[in-house]
Amino acid sequence: MGERKVLNKYFPPDFDPRLIPRRKIPKNKQIEVRMMLPFSIQCNACGEFMYQGKKFNSRKEDVMDEDYFGVKIFRFYIRCSMCSNEITFKTDPKNGDYATEHGCKRNFEQWREREADEAAILKEREEEEKGDSMKALENRTLDSKREMDIIDALDEIKAINQRHAKVDTDAILTKFKQVDDPAPSEHILDEAAIQAQMEAFRKRKLAPTESINVANKAAKSSSAGLTSDHTNNDVVVAPKPSIKIKAKTPKTNKIAALKPVKAPVVALVGAYSDSSGDSS
Repeated sequence: MGERKVLNKYFPPDFDPRLIPRRKIPKNKQIEVRMMLPFSIQCNACGEFMYQGKKFNSRKEDVMDEDYFGVKIFRFYIRCSMCSNEITFKTDPKNGDYATEHGCKRNFEQWREREADEAAILKEREEEEKGDSMKALENRTLDSKREMDIIDALDEIKAINQRHAKVDTDAILTKFKQVDDPAPSEHILDEAAIQAQMEAFRKRKLAPTESINVANKAAKSSSAGLTSDHTNNDVVVAPKPSIKIKAKTPKTNKIAALKPVKAPVVALVGAYSDSSGDSS
């Protein structure tokens, strides 16, 4: 089983490694690499957008006669996914990024513009301070003042956070509950006021019924011929007028009254016999 893994190789006694021909590797040899786009680009030929993270089968090679403080720079070759146009870009160790070379255009990125502006401001400041020591001193003073302001702001934020950390949420809720809920004495006073209002309303409601009773008594005394003065401090009501009730007359049927009343047959026979007796 040990021979199957080929862990050991046999070297004959007459083996001479100097006789093995050496293989020459070209300096600009390209290697097949599976990679993803490090940034979003647009093809110059067809205008196709290819976004960051899109996978390609690329070719990688070393850039000849170009490095950054001994750091090698690599070039990558890819093709457009729409028109197969060749696109190249290379590494940029100075800025820790990539730079486009041929066949494409990099999309706008705001953070890159901000970094470029900051670098330009820093370079301009260095040029100002190069021949003017007073300007350099002023800039350092402004920087120290700015740092002190930042430290003071941070200390204030820390103090506010510490005060907030000491606050007990349950105590605050209890305090607000006490403010919202009135005291028991206030409850009692409110109930007494409500009862007084109800009593006054009940008295106002009973006053009209009492005046009606007084008016009825006055009407009865006036009909009996008794004159008496009824005085009331609150309400004075006049006696009620007498009411005459007429008996309802039954309705007569006009058609029945116009029709002649027929006499019964027995009465007619009796009348005829009486008339015959008189004639005899």
